[in-house]
Amino acid sequence: MDHETSSDSEVRVPLVGGAPLHDARFLARPNRFVVEAELANGERISAHCADRGRLLWLVPGLSLLVGHKPAAGRKTSYQVAAAWIDGAWSSLDTHLPNRLIEHALRLGALPQFAAYPTIKREARHGSSRFDFLLTDGDQQCYVEVKSVGHVEDGVGRFPDAPTERGSRHLRELAALAAAGIRTAVVFVAQNANATVVMPDRAIDPDFADTLGAVKQAGVEIYAYRCPVERNGITLMQALPCVIEA
Repeated sequence: MDHETSSDSEVRVPLVGGAPLHDARFLARPNRFVVEAELANGERISAHCADRGRLLWLVPGLSLLVGHKPAAGRKTSYQVAAAWIDGAWSSLDTHLPNRLIEHALRLGALPQFAAYPTIKREARHGSSRFDFLLTDGDQQCYVEVKSVGHVEDGVGRFPDAPTERGSRHLRELAALAAAGIRTAVVFVAQNANATVVMPDRAIDPDFADTLGAVKQAGVEIYAYRCPVERNGITLMQALPCVIEA
């Protein structure tokens, strides 16, 4: 069970579900699911990588945090938690933002959503499935969370690879908004250096165009700076989400 922590001014969840963390250095990435690394004691390991993006900035020798988390059916006992980039840890766990936002929602730490007492994960609407459905009686709000793992020069960009599914989800949110149902997208910039979030037009121009269109159609767009440290990822201040034409 995750040991989530919070205080009056802090919303945090642990890395890799609170599993013991080890320092390592990156060696190679033979496929999208696996990272080869060397622990501080010299042991070479294979670690599960939850981030399916291109991750072109993963270069040999890069410092990593890996969690020791054996699981039935998994070929490796380790999972990559974060990489040290430009003086800050950057998360490589694309599931972490959902855990953080769920924790924040349940604490009422996101004022724009605090009026909804009921929170449902993986909510279906027709043939679609969204990260969260918030309800208060007959009032509904569908929320999609997007993981922004890499930040360069203060800019967190999404996505790291073309995402037809991501664009489809945006269009489905816009359709709900047109029907009078509240919808929102929350970008979680998992790096202390983030000052702004932007869609990466060079990687996925369709997603960038769609994000701009759905914002005009009434889908609410939010972004947050969420520093990653050994003791977890913390929800910090809101960031601007800039959509370039």
